[in-house]
Amino acid sequence: MSTLTLSPSTLNDRLTHGERFQLIDVRSPQEYAEGHIPGAMNLPMEQAEARIDDLQRHDPVVLICQSGTRAKMTCELLKAHHDDLIVLEGGTKAWIDAVLPVVKTASTRLSLMRQVQMIAGTALMIATPLAYFIHIGWLSVPALVGVGIFGAGATGTCAMATLLGKMPWNRARS
Repeated sequence: MSTLTLSPSTLNDRLTHGERFQLIDVRSPQEYAEGHIPGAMNLPMEQAEARIDDLQRHDPVVLICQSGTRAKMTCELLKAHHDDLIVLEGGTKAWIDAVLPVVKTASTRLSLMRQVQMIAGTALMIATPLAYFIHIGWLSVPALVGVGIFGAGATGTCAMATLLGKMPWNRARS
């Protein structure tokens, strides 16, 4: 059975005409805060199976992500537990491109994950040529970055993200 999808304009029209849906945004809390469809509830993809009871049984559930990919993956995870799942075609990006309303609850600062990726990437870009041209000892930097990334994936916590979260630019503005 193929996944049922709705375009942003069709979903908006149906919502405007009073049709009821439970809108579930499966992106990370940071992505959700940066802009989501009005009325959407944040239920990150990695929590979906554990939070089955948060899904309504009387209204169709529309799964939303940034571009549609994670929503389709979440639909596959949940279809054994819920009969009425729909994926928003093109996700939040398509919704925004259709100039439909969006709720923003966060500032425009870079997410911690993007900051971690930029620092790790920069460390790798600098250390690799230094190891090749200057001294083999510089290979310890990419090795440490790799260990850190593996550890973050294995434990669900990232030491660099924790450290970055304490930096002045990532603190709440007063």
